Amino acid sequence: MKKALIYIILIVGGIMFAYPFLWMLSASFRPDIEISNVGLLSSNFTLENLKAVFEKIPLMRGLLNSLFVSTCITTSVIFFGSIVGYALSRLNFFGRGFIMGVILFTMVIPFQITMIPMYILMVKFGWVDSYLALIVPAMINALGILLFRQFFMNIPQDLIDAAKIDGCNNFTILMRIIWPISKPVIITVGIISFMGAWNNVLWPLIVIRNESLMTLPQLVTLFKVGGQSESQVGAQLAAASFLAIPIIIIYSFFQRYFINSMATSGLKG
Repeated sequence: MKKALIYIILIVGGIMFAYPFLWMLSASFRPDIEISNVGLLSSNFTLENLKAVFEKIPLMRGLLNSLFVSTCITTSVIFFGSIVGYALSRLNFFGRGFIMGVILFTMVIPFQITMIPMYILMVKFGWVDSYLALIVPAMINALGILLFRQFFMNIPQDLIDAAKIDGCNNFTILMRIIWPISKPVIITVGIISFMGAWNNVLWPLIVIRNESLMTLPQLVTLFKVGGQSESQVGAQLAAASFLAIPIIIIYSFFQRYFINSMATSGLKG
């Protein structure tokens, strides 16, 4: 009975959290006159909302741009974050604690403070209206470094010492020994980085004006606030659903590793 009660509570909680998203999907296939209904079923199923979205904004181009930018950012964050995290966790050098303190300090600085200086740099480099402006500023982040450092600190030092005895340098140890046993934290940093890059709207709105380079969140935002949706709530919900589905699919595949990493490594130490 106790286990059954726990499952009932979990099921009810899951439905409560999932219902708004399910309602958004359902509303995407209903006429605007039925949007106010809280139910999920409708007898007036229609594809007009999706048709309006695809006709007014280049969704597939935006999807490819978002996938390209998010993948590049995620790959670089994992690569550079693991290198810095390994150095801060396993190498002894002067100023290691100070560098770690600076990295932690950058986590409390709002992006809005560095946004204007960063935009000026993009203009000076001539990167405005290019993929470089979207990718380079996000190629490394403090949270990724912190998660890698905390995970690497739990790896037995004997394993690293044995590799050094066999003649491996630090980079070889990282690639051939540390990475293969760090799948949970790599996937965790990857999911967090991908979600952050995918959902980023403010920075692309500042540095990208060419529609062929716009990311999907940027196109959906302009579709909503720029008047292209013509106040069609169903079309707006359809665009939002199209934006959310890729993240849900990715998280569904990797959630086990994500939960495992947060439970085993976390932010202790």
